[in-house]
Amino acid sequence: MATPTLYSIIESSGHPNATEFYHSLGVKETKINSMRKAIAAIKKQAPDFVVAEFFYGYGNNYAGVNISNLDVMLYSMQKYAPETKVIVLVQADEYKYVDKLNEIIRLHDILKLPVTPKQLHESLTRNS
Repeated sequence: MATPTLYSIIESSGHPNATEFYHSLGVKETKINSMRKAIAAIKKQAPDFVVAEFFYGYGNNYAGVNISNLDVMLYSMQKYAPETKVIVLVQADEYKYVDKLNEIIRLHDILKLPVTPKQLHESLTRNS
C-alpha cells in the first residue's frame, strides 16, 4: 500500500503543527503556505488529504461570488483531485458558514479549532 499523502495549507498561526502526529501515522505531509501554491501542487499531484483553515469572507476579500478563502482551491479540486479528502479547520464562530462549501465539493470533515490529535486521527482513518 502506498504512503498516504497530505497537504497542510498553513495560512495562519492557528493551523496546528501536526507534523510529528502525521509521521507517527505513516502519512507524508507537505506544508504549503498559500492557496496559489496549494492549487499548483494539487494540479501536479493529487494528495490523499488536504487540511486547511476556513476563513469566511465577511468583507471585500471574497465578496459576492466566493464564500471563503477555500473556494477557488475547491473548484480546482473538482477537476484535478475529486477523490482527495478535504478536512477543514474552523473557528467556532465561523462554523455556521462552512457547510456551504459542500455545494462545491463534498468535505470529508469539519473540525473546530483547537484540534486535538484524537480528532485528526479519527478524521484521517475514517473511510467516508
